[in-house]
Amino acid sequence: MNHSDVIVVGAGPAGCMLAGELARAGRSVTVLEKHDAPSPLSRAFGVHARTLEILDSRGLAEDLLSTGAHTPGLKLWNGLSLDLGALPSQFPYLLVTPQTNVDSRLEEYARASGARILRGVEVTGLDQNADGVVVRGTVADGSAQEWTASYAAGTDGVHSIVRTSIGLDLPGRELLRSIMLADVRLVDPPNGLINIGAGKDCFAFVAPFGDGWFRVIACDRTDTADVAASVDETRLRDVVRRALGTDYGWTDVRWSSRFSCDERQVRRYRVGRVFLAGDAAHVHSPAGGQGMNTGIQDAMNLGWKLAAVLGGADERILDTYHDERHPVGKLVLRSSGATIRMLLLRSVVARTLRNIVSARVLRRRRAVGRIAGMFSGISISYPRRRGEHPLVGRRAVQIPLTDGTVTTALRDSAFLMIGENDCGRTDIPRRADRGPAVLVRPDGYIAWAGRSDSNRWKAVRDRWTAECSASISPAAT
Repeated sequence: MNHSDVIVVGAGPAGCMLAGELARAGRSVTVLEKHDAPSPLSRAFGVHARTLEILDSRGLAEDLLSTGAHTPGLKLWNGLSLDLGALPSQFPYLLVTPQTNVDSRLEEYARASGARILRGVEVTGLDQNADGVVVRGTVADGSAQEWTASYAAGTDGVHSIVRTSIGLDLPGRELLRSIMLADVRLVDPPNGLINIGAGKDCFAFVAPFGDGWFRVIACDRTDTADVAASVDETRLRDVVRRALGTDYGWTDVRWSSRFSCDERQVRRYRVGRVFLAGDAAHVHSPAGGQGMNTGIQDAMNLGWKLAAVLGGADERILDTYHDERHPVGKLVLRSSGATIRMLLLRSVVARTLRNIVSARVLRRRRAVGRIAGMFSGISISYPRRRGEHPLVGRRAVQIPLTDGTVTTALRDSAFLMIGENDCGRTDIPRRADRGPAVLVRPDGYIAWAGRSDSNRWKAVRDRWTAECSASISPAAT
C-alpha cells in the first residue's frame, strides 16, 4: 500500500494536476499533503488563457468558467490599457476566480483519475538511490511511516522539504517584504477590467470576481509590518486610494492577509529521480498573476514524460522537463519583476518616462500581442532540434479542425495525430486549413509535423508508439 510509481509531495494545483496526469495514464500515484483539508484562503485569483486551454483538454474548463468573471483586459496607470481580446485562443481573457475553485476541481480530477491523496501527512525527508525513492513522514497520530516509489515530485511550495532533501537551494532575493491582499465588496466598482494603479512608493490591483466581490492587492513600500501581521483595513484602503485615486465605494472585507514577494528559482528542476514544480521550483512577484498558472503548466509538462518513461520510454526524456520549463520560469521572474519595478518608480521623471514609453508601446498592435501572449502563456513554445519542422514545440490547440477542437480531441487521447485537410483519412481528426499533419503531445504542444503519408511520419509514429506504449491511445496511431 505504501509503494507507488510516483509520490507527489503537496496537494496544491501543481501537485493535483501532476497526480491527475499520471493516474490518467494508468500510473499509480500517491499525493502526500500536510494539511487535513484544502485551505479556504488563497492568494492566486487569475487563470490565464493557456491554463484554460490545458484544463479544457481534460474537460475541466467549462465548469470552472462559471465560477468567476471573464476579464477582457487590464486598465493600467495613466489611462492605458492592455487588451486580451486579440489573443489567438478560444479563451481571450483572464478568468478571475479564487484559487480555491481551481484547487477543488484539480483535486477532484486527480481522485477521479485514480490518484491516492493522503492528507495529514507531514513529510520529514527523502532519500533516493539508483532503484527508487523513499519518502519519510509522520501521519495524524504522530507515528512515522515510509513511502516508496520509482520517482518523486516536490510541489510543496516555497519552503519545500523535497527541495531541501535533495540538496538544492532557492537562490534569488527578496523583492518586497509585505504585500497586502484582501477580498472586498465595492458598491461603486470599476469597469470589468483588472485595474492597476501606482503612486509614489505604492501600487494596487483590483480584480472583479463577478459577484460583487473584488480581489485587492496593494503594497506600500514604507510599510514595515511583518508578513505575519494582520492587515490594517484603514491603511489598505488608503493605499488603494493613493494608487488608483478612489476606493470604489469600499464597504466590507471578508478576508485579508499578507505575503512577502521574492524572486527565486532553483538551478535544476531535476535531481536524479526527484523533480520540482510550482513554487518549490520558482517564486516571483504577483504582477501578471502567473504563479499558479506556471505551476499547473509545469505539471502538464512533467506528467506525460514521467508516464512515458514508466511505460518504457528512454529515461533521457525526463531531462527535457528542465530544458523546457526552466527557461519559462526564468522569463516569468523577469517579466513579473520588471512590472513591479515599473509600478514602484519613485522619481517624477522616471514615472513620466514610464508613462510616455508605455503609451507608445501599447499603441502598437504587435507589441500588445507579444505582451498579452507572454503574460497569458499563449506565446510559450519549446525548442526544436535541428532539422525538425518549424512548428515543433509550438502550441497545437489553435489548429482549426474539420470537426471539434484540438482540446476536446485531447480528452480522449494521449498523443494525438491530426491529418492534413486532404489526407483522406477518416480515423483521425483533420485540419480545416492547409497546414501539415502534426503529432500533438499530451500537453498540447507539437511533437512532429509533416505529411501523414510520408515514411518519416510512419517512423515517428512507430517510435512514439513503442516508447510510450502505456500512455499513447489507439486514436493516435
